[in-house]
Amino acid sequence: MTAEDVISADHDFILQTYQRPDFVLERGEGSYLFDTEGRRYLDFVAGIAVNALGYGDPDVARTIAEHANGLIHTSNLFHTRPATDLAAGLVERSFADRVFFGNSGAEAIEGAIKFARKYAREHGHEDKTTVVAFSGSFHGRTMGAVAVTHREKYRQPFMPVMPGVRFAPFNDLAAAEAAITDDVCAVLVEPVQGEGG
Repeated sequence: MTAEDVISADHDFILQTYQRPDFVLERGEGSYLFDTEGRRYLDFVAGIAVNALGYGDPDVARTIAEHANGLIHTSNLFHTRPATDLAAGLVERSFADRVFFGNSGAEAIEGAIKFARKYAREHGHEDKTTVVAFSGSFHGRTMGAVAVTHREKYRQPFMPVMPGVRFAPFNDLAAAEAAITDDVCAVLVEPVQGEGG
């Protein structure tokens, strides 16, 4: 298939959630990506900040190959040594007592909202259900994540979204302080706003 064929098929078969440039990526090396025409691009996107290891790293490739011959994936219905080792390492290096593994940032946000509301309820604060988020935020495409995403264009098609969300201007400490009232159970902050610029 030519690049034009791939782009045409993409438009036919994939929901167009992003406006993409008119080239087709084919491979990567280190921090560079290459299209089907052989043009090289320095990758500043890194898979929307999830591919910080680059492309073609021999250690990553070897580790994936080793696990592909064993347990490449199991659900959380089963115990596995790699999941337990990773969880232990995260707990040892963080504030957490336990970890929650999710498949995406949106699932992490959904989990955070649920944990915050549950924690408040279990500690006698049934009235603490509000979540504060900030202007320019993007937290994902699930219903809870859309509700705490500031941009109207993401929320509007799915209205009514989850209630109990308050937005404050990003980087405005006085506004954040005013928004965080006694009914708040969680504050969601993106230290680096990808969607917000």
